Amino acid sequence: MTHAAPGGSPGSFDRFVALGDSTTEGLEDRYPGGGYRGWADRLAELLATVNPGIAYANLAIRGRKVPQIRAEQLEPAIRLEPDLVSILGGINDILRPSFDLDRVAGDLDAMATALGRRGATVLAFTFPDPTAAITIARRPIRARVERFNDRVRRMAATRGAVLVDLAAGGVADPAHWSADRLHANGAGHARIAAAAAAALGAAPDPEPGDPPPPRRRGAATRYAADAVWIGRHLTPWLVRRIRGVSSGDGRDPKRPELRPVLVD
Repeated sequence: MTHAAPGGSPGSFDRFVALGDSTTEGLEDRYPGGGYRGWADRLAELLATVNPGIAYANLAIRGRKVPQIRAEQLEPAIRLEPDLVSILGGINDILRPSFDLDRVAGDLDAMATALGRRGATVLAFTFPDPTAAITIARRPIRARVERFNDRVRRMAATRGAVLVDLAAGGVADPAHWSADRLHANGAGHARIAAAAAAALGAAPDPEPGDPPPPRRRGAATRYAADAVWIGRHLTPWLVRRIRGVSSGDGRDPKRPELRPVLVD
């Protein structure tokens, strides 16, 4: 099923607003001149090839959990009167011991409902299996992601949202993840943007199908890479959790107002 703005062609929208956390903010996909790009910027650029007059805002802030996204970003998004909204969040919730699936799913559903009632097409996302890159606590993390994805699929079907099923789109390939194993790299963000554009009918998906099988590495290579990752990335993340601080504390959205999309 494809979607369009009123009176427009498939994939044609006038006002796109992105909600979420660090993935939608764009970590770790940098512009050549600095600053984060990310899949939402890339999707806006793809949509601008269909409608050059599209305006785009990005309210996402790194570190945000789904209840925070709802509390901080929903009302500003409603005020912008979008006809397309993306809601991508949940991994910051899933990775915490206090993960409450019912609350997270309920907040996602409330956002999709509120925005859908105001005429917006809502993009909802499943997650790829992060244990393709994260090598600790694989079984519980994988189980949580599967249960989360099941709820997102049911919510999208119930609310008429457009589902971007990243769980089945090749994003899980470790080649699409940055060194911190928590964020997509440029190739991964491009994959997410392509999957979202295809779901909207704005462009064909250039890389459909199941993700490739994981690449095999020797045990010594894996252990050495894991040791580096734990020291450089996992430990600082855990320390922030223990201290009750977030990488997004004190940050504002990178693009809080609707602005034209510039395409090179």
